[in-house]
Amino acid sequence: MPLAPTSRRCGLRTVPPVSREREDEPSVVAYPDGPFLLRGDVAVLGPDGQELPRRRRTVALCRCGKSMLKPYCDGTHKIIGFRTEPEPPAEPTA
Repeated sequence: MPLAPTSRRCGLRTVPPVSREREDEPSVVAYPDGPFLLRGDVAVLGPDGQELPRRRRTVALCRCGKSMLKPYCDGTHKIIGFRTEPEPPAEPTA
């Protein structure tokens, strides 16, 4: 799924769990016409490669490219009418 072009490049890297009790399987969910929702032990990296602070275990990442809080979502996608392309239908298996 393509990301919106932005002038700032950011990245993700997995973070080893502190203990087995806290181990969360990292996941990214793309919400239709909205952000990527990132869950689990994953670090968000800024354009300089440094880890950005996370106050929550689930964060929304901008996908429209217009957020003033990049790489985080600030809800601008709703104001600008950002739309994602629908998923193509799955090909039938024989």
